[in-house]
Amino acid sequence: MRTVGILGGGQLGRMLALAGYPLEIRCRLWDPASDACAGQVAPLLSVPYTDPDARQQFIDGLECVTYEFENVDLELVQALAQHLPVHPTPEALRLFQDRLIEKQTLRAYGVPPPAFAEVDPHRPERALEVVGLPAVLKTRRFGYDGKGQAVVRTAEELEQAVQRFGTQPLILEAFIPFDREVSTIGVRSRSGEFVGYPLIENWHDKGILRLSLAGDEQPPPAPLSASTLTCHSERSEESQKNLTPPSPLSASREGGEPYSPSPFTERGQGGEVIGSVALTSMRQLMEALDYVGVMTIEWFQVGSQLLANEVAPRVHNSGHWTIEGAETSQFENHLRAVLGLPLGATTPRGYSAMVNLIGAIPPAERVLQIPHAHLHLYGKEPRPGRKVGHITLRADTPDERNARLVELLSVLREVLAPLAGVEAFDVCLRRIVGENGV
Repeated sequence: MRTVGILGGGQLGRMLALAGYPLEIRCRLWDPASDACAGQVAPLLSVPYTDPDARQQFIDGLECVTYEFENVDLELVQALAQHLPVHPTPEALRLFQDRLIEKQTLRAYGVPPPAFAEVDPHRPERALEVVGLPAVLKTRRFGYDGKGQAVVRTAEELEQAVQRFGTQPLILEAFIPFDREVSTIGVRSRSGEFVGYPLIENWHDKGILRLSLAGDEQPPPAPLSASTLTCHSERSEESQKNLTPPSPLSASREGGEPYSPSPFTERGQGGEVIGSVALTSMRQLMEALDYVGVMTIEWFQVGSQLLANEVAPRVHNSGHWTIEGAETSQFENHLRAVLGLPLGATTPRGYSAMVNLIGAIPPAERVLQIPHAHLHLYGKEPRPGRKVGHITLRADTPDERNARLVELLSVLREVLAPLAGVEAFDVCLRRIVGENGV
């Protein structure tokens, strides 16, 4: 039996631990929270990360260590790496837990991000010379699911937002009028073997992932459309009416150097072509960093171009569908990768949709009555804005999946209305019905 240590005890750690059992891989978790939900399925060490005596207790008997979130303390990861392998490496963690360093790294390795600039809190207007308006101000560290950021439309709004964030280091990024948001998930093993999952389309509401669609962009080609669904709070009709952002494709780099054409442009509009090129770029990045494990890149798609929005050096919410919807899940493949086992096939099992449950849990019987619906609950107490579970739908055709998705969203809207806001379900329902004629 082999044992992997996981820093963090949330739902991602939980699903990693569950993926290990069929392979006789056991996971040991370290999370300061005594009620961390992954502790329901695997041994949990619930002491502060700063406790020096806990380090030896944690690593005894482990073959390697990984992490389920990128905001873990870098010094702790570096210290653990002195005793046993840590995957992804502490260097990968350093590069991707700071948004400024992340964007600089992407650009250095030929992966195009939106225009960006470091913010001097005493002269924030200097960043506008690089980025322009409107723009998105973000904290360089922490912040997720839409937290730690603000859209600014004027220099005055930028100055006010900088003041609100206080002493936190900041980055300013171009506001991207995207056609849709997508993600790619790749896995690289200790031997250098690489596999990638198909391009995933993601719908967000208020910065939180609500819905992912997968399987559509595998051969045969599925042409893209300018009217592709997006489901993002900054893509509302009002925001698009009032904002006329400059084209991010002609934005300048720091120092005024213009962006050269992205390797993702002029490649045709087939989603499978874009996904293939994105995975190739991701693979080159992972090889250059000697990266081991799952990596996720979230992208803005603008026409036939992709701009890298964020990198997650870990398993990712947009890959939850792989548990039922792919030959091998992202969680199992991550464990295979960090232990040096052969990677599993990533072939989709038809067409999938993943719906996040946020703030409330529906009755299981209402969900499970829908054919090929798979309910995953995380053992977390519901509260507003908290991810408490997800539902995956799988079908043999996109039309069948979309029909079941309409049924599921309708059920969720009905049963969760008294418990949580259902506006996101309404938006997604309108878009599924309107775009696909379900």
